[in-house]
Amino acid sequence: MTDFSLILANLFSRKLRAILMLVAIFFAFLIFGVLAGVQNGFNSIGGGAGENRLVTINKINFTQPLPVAYVERIRAVNGVARATYANWFGGYYQDGKNQVVTFAIDPEFYLDVFASEFTLTPEERAAFMTDRTGLLVGRKTADQQGWKLGDRIPLSSNIYTNKNTGKQTWDFTIVGILEPAREDAGTNVTFFHHAYFNESVTFGQDTVGWIVIETADKAQNTAVSKAIDEMFANSPAETATDTEKAFNQAFVGQLGNITLIVTLVVGAAFITILMIVGNTMVMAVRERTKEIGVMKTLGFPSGRIFKMVLGESLMLSLLGGLPALGAAALLLHLMRKAVGFPGLALSSDFVALGIAIMLALGLLTGIIPAWNALRLNIVTALGRQ
Repeated sequence: MTDFSLILANLFSRKLRAILMLVAIFFAFLIFGVLAGVQNGFNSIGGGAGENRLVTINKINFTQPLPVAYVERIRAVNGVARATYANWFGGYYQDGKNQVVTFAIDPEFYLDVFASEFTLTPEERAAFMTDRTGLLVGRKTADQQGWKLGDRIPLSSNIYTNKNTGKQTWDFTIVGILEPAREDAGTNVTFFHHAYFNESVTFGQDTVGWIVIETADKAQNTAVSKAIDEMFANSPAETATDTEKAFNQAFVGQLGNITLIVTLVVGAAFITILMIVGNTMVMAVRERTKEIGVMKTLGFPSGRIFKMVLGESLMLSLLGGLPALGAAALLLHLMRKAVGFPGLALSSDFVALGIAIMLALGLLTGIIPAWNALRLNIVTALGRQ
């Protein structure tokens, strides 16, 4: 009989207890895996941003608008190849819970600036340019909502009111489907004409939410950013210009500190698991005191018994944790397919971290029982009731 088979036999000598500990460890690492995958998703936001794209927002914060007149002045800045703009619409379809990511955009330049993100047929582009009520729908959104070309779609806003109807709904005709130009491009979006938006809202006319700048060369990013912000210094609407990646991450950062959430949730789970498993391991070794005494009598060295008890704890941690990481990876895959969030995955770094935590958990919960077994005297062990 090998040490490995002895470890397995000892681990499952009380099957119900072993199963309950494995389930506890499984769920702890499942939580870790899913939250780590979400964290990885947020960390990857902006990873596909153009290296020569900048975003200008109001210096106060991005919820404050900028005058649309700023766009032409920015286009005249040395180093700027193109500039476009967009407004957050706050859209939903039929039900307030059915959110649709919707932007009012500058149709002439926006599609050119983001040509690396989306593809559109020439016919669809021409239709969008000529129809002020035309709507471009990302492939992901079209599939989720069951929309197709030619559909007449009412979209509502949770921010703006249509002054022509007195309601918060605008009517659109789908004139194009945005296909992803690369694998990680997000197509859970919809675009419509800023002019249609501007002429019908009850407030915020002639303003934009942010301005996207494409520089002639990424080496000019810093100089262009500085020139733009200096141009509007001491104006009623001062600006802050940064890379598109930084803007995207700041936008998502409004949802909260994901890293802190991961740390607190996982930390609380592991402290609880550590106490439960550690206490159970101490009890399990104490129950086998006579058994350990017999093993020493038969010539098992104390060091070998120490390794076996510690190995039992490590095996328990790995048997519960490794399947949990696999389940987390599968769950993240399903979530990624459902919501179209490309970065939602369990990266190799987080897998390595998870395994390291499993080993640490096994060592911390097993070291005291293993040490007690190492020091156990044969006479004491055989005489204990």
